[in-house]
Amino acid sequence: MSAMNTATLPAMDVGARVAKLRPLFADAGIDALLVTFLPNVRYLTGFTGSAGMALVTADAMVFTTDGRYRTQAAEQLDAAGVDALVEIGATIGEQRAAIARALDPGARVGLEAATVSWAQQRELVAVLDGHELVATEGLVERLRRVKESGEVARIRAACAIADDALASMLPRLAEGPTERDFALELEVAMRRRGASGNSFDPIVASGPNGAKPHARPTSRVVERGELVVIDFGCIVDGYCSDMTRTVSVGDPGPDARRLWDVVRESQVAGRDAVREGVECAAVDKACRDVIAAAGWAELFAHGTGHGVGLEIHEAPRVASTARDTLEAGSVVTVEPGVYLPGVGGVRIEDTVVVTPDGADPLTEFPKDLQL
Repeated sequence: MSAMNTATLPAMDVGARVAKLRPLFADAGIDALLVTFLPNVRYLTGFTGSAGMALVTADAMVFTTDGRYRTQAAEQLDAAGVDALVEIGATIGEQRAAIARALDPGARVGLEAATVSWAQQRELVAVLDGHELVATEGLVERLRRVKESGEVARIRAACAIADDALASMLPRLAEGPTERDFALELEVAMRRRGASGNSFDPIVASGPNGAKPHARPTSRVVERGELVVIDFGCIVDGYCSDMTRTVSVGDPGPDARRLWDVVRESQVAGRDAVREGVECAAVDKACRDVIAAAGWAELFAHGTGHGVGLEIHEAPRVASTARDTLEAGSVVTVEPGVYLPGVGGVRIEDTVVVTPDGADPLTEFPKDLQL
């Protein structure tokens, strides 16, 4: 596979997103929203730098950052079709002062409660004197839950890179690499195909290490006849992929085969349950019931999935405690697993787009146990 050219990906209508945000202000009890969480800033503006914030009012947007991003901010907001006043401040104080100047007297200003620290809130109280600061929950995230076609295309591209990279790397397992070396080489393979980086640190967990759902790659050598859990993803134009496959070099034995078969059946049941209007908890239950019937209920120790987009973990959650309902256009994972302490584990994961009739898979790599 040649390197991905992001210029060929379909355009996203970033400039139209702020118009979808403003109608949410009334229910939140605010006149303006100060967006400081960088994934949300990127979603609304197209800005990819490490420092910046956006104030959205009833009829305008002000974006402010520091001098490092003077040119980049102007170029990226213009390319994204975002109508905003760009203010450059040498210090965070100057940037916040620019925000204060853009507010109408007495405006109620929403803050992103989940990501604004107590210290930041106290500083903003001082800067925005005369304005009521209101804690808001998930306003931009609510928009991000349903992906535009351009967003799905980027996630699909990231999944395709991951698929191809894994296909190129799996024969390497027969050579007995360490978990750490295999993880590093997998990352390089994704970067060579056009990924800008990992969407999270890869998990390569062989033998007993596979019983740790979030194991870190170690110097352990991958042996023949043992289960190897490979959970990884990459980023294309800001959007993440996520996939897990569990494989073995040669036959891992009847107990491991049964474990793999049960998790595979569970994952199929979960994928079959995904569609618009279905409660996320129902998808989790579909997976969990299969594993419980096999006698391993207590060994499925995490939720079934999560949303994927600009972040590797975002709304909606797919778990027994989730209260969300799947919407067409949401991108979620389905990743049941069973983990036997001291023995090993199996997890199988796909990333899918929710449709009115089911789930459109974005990860397409085959699910085969033996190499």
